[in-house]
Amino acid sequence: MQRIRLRYTKRGRLRFTSHRDFQRAFERALRRAEVPMAYSAGFTPHPKVSYANAAPTGTGSEAEYLEIQLAERRDPDMLRTLLDESLPAGLDITDAVEARTSGLADRLQASVWELRLDGVAPADAAHAVETFLAAEEVQVERRTKNGIRTFDARAAVARLEAAAPEGDRPGGDACAILRLVVRHATPAVRPDDVLSGLRATADLAPPVPAAVTRLAQGLLDEETGAVTDPLAPDRDAAEADTTTAAG
Repeated sequence: MQRIRLRYTKRGRLRFTSHRDFQRAFERALRRAEVPMAYSAGFTPHPKVSYANAAPTGTGSEAEYLEIQLAERRDPDMLRTLLDESLPAGLDITDAVEARTSGLADRLQASVWELRLDGVAPADAAHAVETFLAAEEVQVERRTKNGIRTFDARAAVARLEAAAPEGDRPGGDACAILRLVVRHATPAVRPDDVLSGLRATADLAPPVPAAVTRLAQGLLDEETGAVTDPLAPDRDAAEADTTTAAG
């Protein structure tokens, strides 16, 4: 068997697709592209696809990951092209590597998010960010299937910055951009939890819902707050094998 790891996006209106919707679309793409999938055993065999840390419904993403297992070997770049052509625009396969290391899910330690706050002045957003980061803990509530849950949203935040958007805004409308790096903890802290924390600590309440996009996820450098590419170890292993074979 061969294992292939893929990076894909959720853009535009496709950010409103649920994880189940994406699963159905991806399995249809596998059939259209005639990918020789490996299947599970049992009475209801299903293709071996492992999804990792999917973004919440309603958020865009440039960095979603999954792994598939094949019954026959295929070139990762060719496979990426065939799958990308078989998916609707907005669900785009942007990278593919052969899995040569273990623990992809373990390397997804943190996410980088961008939150666009229309109707919020950058100075107000910067003040709210400063207040949030100064707090030792920020208790927020989230409704779950088991009822209301209260947890600390501050501890998971590795970095939070406010900035103005690039370029001029039509009509001079206020807009602030938040860039957030959040650790993948338990319970998971999502961008909307951080927005709830900003409202609780600094009374920051955007007049319209924030436009949220995940820009990256991977290993977290605690000193710099940078998040690195989780597929890099597989590329490095492939290059090492190629060098050894050439030698």
